[in-house]
Amino acid sequence: MTDDFSPEQIPEITGFVDIAMPPPDDRPTALFLFGTNQSAPIEVVAERHLAGLAPLVIVTGGVNRHSGIVEGQTFRRLLIERGVPENVIRCEDRSASTWQNVEFALPFLEEALQAGLAVTAVSKWFHRRTVHMLKTLLPGIGAFYAIGWEPAYGGEAVTRVGWPSVPDGRRRVVREWQEVSRRVGDGSLADLRSVNGAWR
Repeated sequence: MTDDFSPEQIPEITGFVDIAMPPPDDRPTALFLFGTNQSAPIEVVAERHLAGLAPLVIVTGGVNRHSGIVEGQTFRRLLIERGVPENVIRCEDRSASTWQNVEFALPFLEEALQAGLAVTAVSKWFHRRTVHMLKTLLPGIGAFYAIGWEPAYGGEAVTRVGWPSVPDGRRRVVREWQEVSRRVGDGSLADLRSVNGAWR
């Protein structure tokens, strides 16, 4: 992986990897939380549920290789502590990769679609592969949405503006740009477009 790119490419790279495609303010959707060892997305999910915008919440993630926590179970516990009822949470806790987050949670995604709910992905703002994997593994997903949150590594936030100056953020963002572009090109990930405010 190389991070050779010109300063002029920074807006292009940022725009490509940014998953943000939030649902309309008044539209309830099923939230699909991709696994992570960071707690920031918990607040996003809890806030939306308590506002009546997330009648179904799907949490994912097996054992985190860095911290040893079981991500899905930890998310479930933290959401319950914040007032999200246990009966609206579906928990996938075996996955070891982003791909498996989706693959192992397919029954819950199908449940959401059968209930007439659109899906909203919740992941790191630059984790573009998440939305492609949802479309790849669930071709019938229809129009769906995404909410991106800003992670931190080594105490430094990786933001949409500051990522080029954060070494760990720079590496991750550029890798995402290159890998997703390559995999869409070779057909191993479904292509996606933003149409009328949703991923399709």
